Amino acid sequence: MRAAWLDHRVRREAKSLAKEARAAIGLKRGLHGKGGDLETVTHTVEQALASKDNATVRRQLPVLDALVDELVKRPTKSTARDYVESIGAAIMIALALRAFVVEAFKIPSASMYPTLEIGDHIFVNKFIYGVRIPWTTTKLFELNGPHRGEVIVFIYPCDPDRDYIKRVVALSGQSIEVRCNVVYVDGVAVPSVVSDPDTSYMDYDDKGDSWFKRTTSRYAETVGDKQYFTFHDTERPEREKLLAAGTLTEGDARDFPKSSTPPNCSMSEDLAKGIGPQTLGKIVQDKSESAAKVCEPREHYIVPPGHVFVMGDNRNNSNDSRVWGSVPIENIKGKALFIWLSYEKFDPFHFWRKTPGLDGIRFSRIGDFVK
Repeated sequence: MRAAWLDHRVRREAKSLAKEARAAIGLKRGLHGKGGDLETVTHTVEQALASKDNATVRRQLPVLDALVDELVKRPTKSTARDYVESIGAAIMIALALRAFVVEAFKIPSASMYPTLEIGDHIFVNKFIYGVRIPWTTTKLFELNGPHRGEVIVFIYPCDPDRDYIKRVVALSGQSIEVRCNVVYVDGVAVPSVVSDPDTSYMDYDDKGDSWFKRTTSRYAETVGDKQYFTFHDTERPEREKLLAAGTLTEGDARDFPKSSTPPNCSMSEDLAKGIGPQTLGKIVQDKSESAAKVCEPREHYIVPPGHVFVMGDNRNNSNDSRVWGSVPIENIKGKALFIWLSYEKFDPFHFWRKTPGLDGIRFSRIGDFVK
């Protein structure tokens, strides 16, 4: 019984192999010096199958199998093809990661000093807020929404071809007001304590292609369990002393809001691409300007549904929501993760940072997480 079953299996395999061999012989592809042997052995197996000579089939089957394996199998890929396929696969994986998971961005301006400097290259987590269709604002699904204090990269509402990076200060439905550099969210002041009343940083002039020094004051700001530093004008510490003494007579130039019109793209310092005023959100007055004391809250802006209010950490040198309005959540690309490269000017012959604008890589910043 078992012998009959084995004979049946051998015959079935021999028929299949002979059919494969006959097809290869007909096409004459890849057959070399042993092509004649393949023809002979194939004919012998076919004759044995026809005459039910199982002994011959069993004897010739290994020979036919070896010839088919040697002569009919597909040619092995060349080394060059292996490299091309490996590189192609790597590129596809990289594009998929860039589109859905993580993307690299370069910091072009001083608006996020001291958190991020000009020339910092960062990775941004694009998956944390959900997956969206590449090059669109359409999300396939959402995971978590942005939280206050997070640094985000987003499509600039006034120019869809540009990306901005700022810090989330207020969320949808919350009220925001800034008086004398103090940020009020839902009427509560965000804790801000002076860290260094007199410091400086190097800013870059695009038109003059040169670096120059700016003096500033540094404050530590706290949102929940997140603490970060912000830059302000050098006069802020002195104004606070005058305010405490009751002798301060006027507020700050960057107070917000300063009019009854909600911020929109027509107020932006950057040229908007044909995008008209966006009167989203509203201004609510609590006190008249004449009734409010210096630096005291008087009117606030309510963040519209589906939006966030963002500001740069370099508060007096940032074009942000105080000017052009809130950011639609669908415009948000992701959350800033860490700095993977930083330089003022890339020069392979001068790696260490020495002279601003001349020598280049800031090794001490590489690997820093964005707080």
